[in-house]
Amino acid sequence: MKTYKLLTPGPLTTTDTVKKEMMFDHCTWDDDYKKITQDIRKGLLRLAHVGEEDYTVVLMQGSGTFGVESVLTSSVGAEDKVLIVANGAYGERMEDIAKHAGLSYAVYHEDYNKIPDAEKIADILDQDDTITHVSMVHSETTSGILNDICEVTRVVKAKKRTMIVDAMSSFGGVDIPVEDLGIDFIISSANKCIQGVPGFSFIIAKKDALEKTKGQARSLSLDLYDQWETMNKDGKWRFTSPTHTVLAFAKAMEELEEEGGILARSKRYYDNNREIIRRFKEMGLETYIDEEHQGPIITTFFFPEDAGFTFEEMYEYIKDRGYAIYPGKVTEAATFRIGNIGEIYQEDVDALCAIMKEFLEEKNHGK
Repeated sequence: MKTYKLLTPGPLTTTDTVKKEMMFDHCTWDDDYKKITQDIRKGLLRLAHVGEEDYTVVLMQGSGTFGVESVLTSSVGAEDKVLIVANGAYGERMEDIAKHAGLSYAVYHEDYNKIPDAEKIADILDQDDTITHVSMVHSETTSGILNDICEVTRVVKAKKRTMIVDAMSSFGGVDIPVEDLGIDFIISSANKCIQGVPGFSFIIAKKDALEKTKGQARSLSLDLYDQWETMNKDGKWRFTSPTHTVLAFAKAMEELEEEGGILARSKRYYDNNREIIRRFKEMGLETYIDEEHQGPIITTFFFPEDAGFTFEEMYEYIKDRGYAIYPGKVTEAATFRIGNIGEIYQEDVDALCAIMKEFLEEKNHGK
């Protein structure tokens, strides 16, 4: 099998030691396994800078979208209305979830290359007192932009609304003081910045906000309150859990701590990201997002104008030399994306930049 590293926003390249954890088959009812679940939950509280008195953690089978759908369809009750803040495909996916579930909702759309304006959100909340919840993405990997959840959450909590944050591609890679901000629900996934493998999402929730969701869920399997109530007893998941993924995640959390925690990992990600941007710009490749709002997770680059090659040619060239990149997801522009999270280090940045330079020189000489 051909091997290569993933320059994507997740799933991402994991360590061999994380992969090896999945060689063990565990029973879901076993007390040792349930303890692993409980240890993960406590560890996630520490990473979020929250205490057990006011916050709790719920692990939910499925991808990150399952976690987002669980929160939206459990917390937004029949008499509630959610304002969805969208400046990319993942904000728009929340809109799709709300539509499918029959939630009452409004949407504030912002351009993909701009962060949502907290004052505009304040105005919307002032004009519509039926809005009870606000939901937005932190790291929008459609473009690579890092939205200002601090200012938005400040406004939302001042207006006494419930705040939901999709921190899928940022939690563990960007430090988020969840309790200080007053976020009610924050959602992420096993296969992102904590550097585990796909299989479950997790929700860090204020207990009082979570308790209000009892009996409101529109789905049996995605019922956030019922999942929490069962898991909170002794670590047992309601339905079959992704045991191998859980074991891998526990190991990944250990390795995050060994690296120096979120601050050390965040520095590595930022260093990777800024170096790729700097060296790609030297090759004439410009970023879609300005430096002020560029996140450390993934970068969208404009595809070269009048390029004598396709993305597929570039992708295969780079993949054959050990790295997989991402196609663009910005609809109005020709772009491609380079992720830099996971087991990606300076030597990988050097290798990628050398490959890209070689590719562009080959194509330009052929014109």
